[in-house]
Amino acid sequence: QLQASGGGVVQAGGSLRLSCAASGFTIDDYIIGWFRQAPGKEREGISSINSSDGTTYYADSMRGRFTISSDNAKNTVYLQIDSLKPEDTGDYYCAAEINWPPLTVAAIMDPDFIGMDYWGKGTQVTVSS
Repeated sequence: QLQASGGGVVQAGGSLRLSCAASGFTIDDYIIGWFRQAPGKEREGISSINSSDGTTYYADSMRGRFTISSDNAKNTVYLQIDSLKPEDTGDYYCAAEINWPPLTVAAIMDPDFIGMDYWGKGTQVTVSS
């Protein structure tokens, strides 16, 4: 399973580091992605990582302020969010898809991709102006 944490209430311009801790499987066998859903909006993909080789992917609209990373020893994937804006407010989720047959990191960010193996419960981020 996956457990996302690290959300909270922050002022615009601040930073947060979200964590996605995996249990029951090893993250380097999976592609892990971060997604978010703002109030009243559809879920959107942020970034994904193949922690076995460090390959990362960022959605075009997410480049610059978001940084994904992993710590295989801790079996955890992180999402650093800098220069937070009120429009970053929402629920942030992590998800995992086994990397067999091999996938590109971008594959799980495709809105048409279905069948993620694991979804974590979201962690809420609220950015005040």
